Amino acid sequence: MKTFFPSDSCKESQLNGFNPQSWLQVERGKLPKLSSHYSSSSSIESFIKVPEPSILPYYKPADYVGVLAQIHEELESCPVQKRSSLYLIQFQIFRGLGEAKLMRRSLRKAWQKASSVHEKLVFGAWLRYEKQGEELISDLLANCDKCAQEFGPVDIASQFQTDGNVGSHETLLMSGNQIPGHVAFRIGEKKIVCDRQRIAALSAPFHAMLNGFFMESLCEDIDLSENNISPSGMRVISEFSVTGSLNEVPPNLLLEILVFANKFCCENLKDVCDRKLASLVSSREDAFELMEYAFEENSPVLAASCLQVFLHELPDCLNDNRVVKLFCDADRRQRSIMVGLASFSLYCLLTEVAMNLDPQSDTIVSFLEQLIESAETDRQRLLAFHQLGCVRLLRKEYEEAERHFQAAVNAGHAYSIAGLARLGCIKGHKLLSYEKLSSVISSFTPLGWMYQERSLYCEGDKKWEDLVKATTLDPTLTYPYMHRAASLMMKQNVEDALAEINRVLGFKLALECLELRFFLYLAQENYQKAICDVQAILTLSPNYRMFEGRVAAIHFRTLVREHIENWTTADFWLQLYDRWSSVDDIGSLSVIYQMLESDAPKGVLYFRQSLLLLRLNCPEAAMRSLQLARQHASTDHECLVYEGWILYDTGHCEEGLRKAEESIQIKRSFEAFFLKAYALADSSQDPSCSSTVVSLLEDALRCPSDRLRKGQALNNLGSVYVDCGKLDLAADCYINALKIRHTRAHQGLARVHFLRNDKVAAYEEMGKLIEKAQNNASAYEKRSEYCDRELTKADLEMVTKLDPLRVYPYRYRAAVLMDSHKEKEAIEELSRAIAFKADLHLLHLRAAFHEHVGDVLGALRDCRAALSVDPNDQEMLDLHSRVYSSQEP
Repeated sequence: MKTFFPSDSCKESQLNGFNPQSWLQVERGKLPKLSSHYSSSSSIESFIKVPEPSILPYYKPADYVGVLAQIHEELESCPVQKRSSLYLIQFQIFRGLGEAKLMRRSLRKAWQKASSVHEKLVFGAWLRYEKQGEELISDLLANCDKCAQEFGPVDIASQFQTDGNVGSHETLLMSGNQIPGHVAFRIGEKKIVCDRQRIAALSAPFHAMLNGFFMESLCEDIDLSENNISPSGMRVISEFSVTGSLNEVPPNLLLEILVFANKFCCENLKDVCDRKLASLVSSREDAFELMEYAFEENSPVLAASCLQVFLHELPDCLNDNRVVKLFCDADRRQRSIMVGLASFSLYCLLTEVAMNLDPQSDTIVSFLEQLIESAETDRQRLLAFHQLGCVRLLRKEYEEAERHFQAAVNAGHAYSIAGLARLGCIKGHKLLSYEKLSSVISSFTPLGWMYQERSLYCEGDKKWEDLVKATTLDPTLTYPYMHRAASLMMKQNVEDALAEINRVLGFKLALECLELRFFLYLAQENYQKAICDVQAILTLSPNYRMFEGRVAAIHFRTLVREHIENWTTADFWLQLYDRWSSVDDIGSLSVIYQMLESDAPKGVLYFRQSLLLLRLNCPEAAMRSLQLARQHASTDHECLVYEGWILYDTGHCEEGLRKAEESIQIKRSFEAFFLKAYALADSSQDPSCSSTVVSLLEDALRCPSDRLRKGQALNNLGSVYVDCGKLDLAADCYINALKIRHTRAHQGLARVHFLRNDKVAAYEEMGKLIEKAQNNASAYEKRSEYCDRELTKADLEMVTKLDPLRVYPYRYRAAVLMDSHKEKEAIEELSRAIAFKADLHLLHLRAAFHEHVGDVLGALRDCRAALSVDPNDQEMLDLHSRVYSSQEP
């Protein structure tokens, strides 16, 4: 869930334990001189305070590989109607792992495998909700004559099957009596003459009334005045009994007929009314009013149509109390009418949306209670109980939270024990909380979160050891780095504190870590670096709030700005050039943020901002910047370029290429040629297109541009020449790029040296890149290819230290261990990374190692988990087939 979950402290009084005077100084627009009273640790603590890590409302199995494997196995053999719910659980696992792309892919699978219209509606709405903010992409695709309404409205009525036998009844004549051919139904003063047998055929009750042993069977005149049907309605029913269809009937009359048809069990008439009404639902007001009729008259088509309107308006419709009440109060029967067998999926979605609106609201509690009622499996139950436990904890409803966390644990969710431990600490049972976590550590394969949680319930060396262990097992956890940095700062060990927080910021641009580093710099009175971090925060999240949510980041930025000298336009470009050349991406973001306040052209600045954000693995923020670049484009040809990049970055390469060509027709520009070359190289499988790409990049270099972008073009041109085997031309490109300080060109030149069989020169060239680049994990990884085994090992150890998320070093070390017949150690090396990163290559290699040592079940488990990560990987499919065959008798 996108909303940050703040946690309750073991000692709640500490939540407000900040220095009041410091707070007042901030409010008045003044920054305290922290260095003047370094001896007062409480003054530093008022700014440098690390909140406890949140209990996340996610499904976090102790062995996610095993659960993914089980789900994959179940998907192979389960009934069709169960597949979407399995993909939903798979989605929840990937959410707990923080794998955004895999989450969305699982949701798409759930939508594709939907076996009912209700599942189609729910998962289509969920995917549309996840794509909020991408309306521009749909508009651009529409302008390219490509339909993007993949999750648009569904024709509900066509999705429900019609039973042709409903309402057909044989005529049964009473013995010895002549039944009249017509019957007149009297409603008030009006009489409606109907064909007796046609009306009798509408339902069993009418059949019994008109042809059975009832008095009405002998009557030619029957009074229906007390049955809430108007003469107009009865005429429509009479016509329907003859034609089998309803023509133009007003909605109010349709509702009247629906109620009558339900009362007299006229299933065919009711079904036609149901479908007719469903086609008329066009607004939230319609949907709300008609849903009540759908519930009362058991009309599933109408209910589904109303549901579609509500889901299409997410999240706005959850601001409508009437709609919220409808979802919250629905009982089992009403849920069945509204959403069929997809009740759990629906309330999962509603929970997601409500959590993002307000994670402490009564609405989210009601939705989660509905989710628990809808759960059918232990996996579904543990997720629902755990999420409700998290919400209750957030609301300080401790007894209820404990009950729900315990229910999640009973259903098999070990992570919920962390919630029980927090509650125990709040009640003053800190030692008991420590023991709970110790028990978890001894009962399962230890994971990073277990040691992180246990560290909350001890002090001194024990706490430090647990946090070190947490980082070793899961380096993606930010709390251990933050706690260590804050502790070191409290001891006035400033450099070590900064080094600690820089460790995590080197591979994970976490806002809370940037915030802490901002306060560390503030404590140093290093305002230039402090403003760099706060401006990076504002680039990533313009509405971010700091100081435990008390102060808008923009306010801190304003305060620090007073301590920074003003730069001229020339200064800005020099600063940007210097940071870009030293591969200081955060520093570059900061400079661009300030430049956007100047008179410089904003389109090109937002575009550069988007490039940096992509490099920092922040795709959503990058897309936002790219859309702002389009919005602020000063010319039509510039706007077309940004539109082309938007399309290219969202996987629409051909449409992006077309935009570049349109831009070039208006004006030949560097960026248009560069985009066309980039898109063509990516979209064409024809090797002969290399010459076209070269020509386009040469055209780009002839156009006016700054040296930052020309360096990139020269670097790309060098790469094309290398692929074509033209090493001399490639070397010239890289050397020219380096002359204008495009630092990354060292990597290309190193490759040229290597292809010329000069590994020493290649190694030295990468050393130059390592010296110049601030973010150099990738440089160490590349340099490892140009040296002997011992130096390779040293470089890859450095890669893992700088960026533990890069998987190649683990695979290399595991392969070396395997070559040395150290199979157990090789598998452990891969398991070390798999514990916190669901990576196809790691799982594939470990599956192969398991197969090699004869562990067929282990190999099969890893194969299935890997196929959950990428179900179309052919090598993985082949290995799975081979391993599966080997276990057959």
